[in-house]
Amino acid sequence: MTLMMGVSGIRGIVGQTMTPELVRRAASGFVAFLAGASSRRPLRLLVARDSRPSGAELAAHLLSELAASGCTAIDLGIVSTPCAGRAVRRLACDGGILLTASHNPAQYNGIKFLTAEGGAPDAKAAAAIIEHIHAISAGAPVVSPPSVRAAPPASHGLRAGLPGTTPAGAEALREHVEAVLATVEAERIRAARFHVVLDSVCGAGGGEGLALLEALGCRVTHMGAEPTGEFPHAPEPVEENLTELAETVRRAGADAGFAQDPDADRLAIVDETGRYVGEEYTLALSAMNVLGARPGAAVANLSTSRMIDDVAAAIPGCRVERSAVGEANVVERMRATGAVIGGEGNGGVIDPRIGWIRDSLVAMAQALELMARREQPLSRIVASIPRYEIVKAKLDLPAGGVRAILDRVLTAYAKGRISDVDGVRVDRADGWFHVRGSNTEPILRIIAEAKDRGVAERMIDEVRGLIG
Repeated sequence: MTLMMGVSGIRGIVGQTMTPELVRRAASGFVAFLAGASSRRPLRLLVARDSRPSGAELAAHLLSELAASGCTAIDLGIVSTPCAGRAVRRLACDGGILLTASHNPAQYNGIKFLTAEGGAPDAKAAAAIIEHIHAISAGAPVVSPPSVRAAPPASHGLRAGLPGTTPAGAEALREHVEAVLATVEAERIRAARFHVVLDSVCGAGGGEGLALLEALGCRVTHMGAEPTGEFPHAPEPVEENLTELAETVRRAGADAGFAQDPDADRLAIVDETGRYVGEEYTLALSAMNVLGARPGAAVANLSTSRMIDDVAAAIPGCRVERSAVGEANVVERMRATGAVIGGEGNGGVIDPRIGWIRDSLVAMAQALELMARREQPLSRIVASIPRYEIVKAKLDLPAGGVRAILDRVLTAYAKGRISDVDGVRVDRADGWFHVRGSNTEPILRIIAEAKDRGVAERMIDEVRGLIG
């Protein structure tokens, strides 16, 4: 089975390509990479995981390998990816290793590396880490450490600790929630007394999400609250997977529905009518709120909707910068431009006041503050943003791989407005499309956007025709 290794880390199928041996090699390779860049000895590393059942055993192997390498490890247990990223900086670690496969199905798990600044390594650093991992011998037998058999804590609630979360993790959760609260007018949101349906898909972010919403005075209907990793539906927060959330919002008469992915770095939104607003609106709504209070630059990747451009154009002193797809690329552009907000069209929002990782808690807080400030229902706010139709397709990689497909697209659209910074993006008078290989799955992604859905679908079909 395919093992994905790239700028977004490592992902594979548990027991096939994602094994204890690979986790140990990854830990050793990351330590070797850091040892060349840090003068501190021993290295201080943070370890965390999402809620997948395979995570406990893999984490035990990871911690055992770090101990054998002479590192000091801080184990947070089950926490969200943005919480872990913030904790790396707060605890002055040299880096972090997360066991998460994000939105991938339950049979997957993955390894994500964090820099000392609590963000994903850039492409150059990621390539160097992978080179170190490949250099580690794969021949040594793996012995399960005793901690594999340790049972997770049984207590519930953020103050008492969450299942699978260590005391250090519980403190990191509290600090993360408090930091997000400090970025919004909490009293204004509390006064609105919103009712929110939160779908945490039995992932790592449910405890943090619930704590934030309750601290903002919301009445919360919580779906998929327990961090069991037994996903009640396909975990990617796209429309076809969130029908129960939409129906629950309608039935409960709630003001909004929020859907996290398993590691809680992405958020999809449902409005008060039960309509799936979607992931693309997550960044646009956050940008509308942040830029309205703190005008400046926003950063979005090449695959993100033009909605954020329209939002910025309506606010004096604001502009949008574009980056290659990938969290690290967005962050690099944010740093270079001093951006006050950034993110991607997959529901990921990055607020530099919190950290350099996409954060579903940030997105929830910003959406609620926008609703409270405007004293308008979510559907009305969404309707005020110029609407585009965005169509996304995923195709298995055909023979010849990504490069051959991109070359065909470049040849076919050689006279158009083209960006080949990341795959190929073609801008036309009637819309745009972007073709690229996924960083996390063995697939080709095609995204097209236009005012008319039929136009976007035809652009997708044109690209499919080139693939053959």
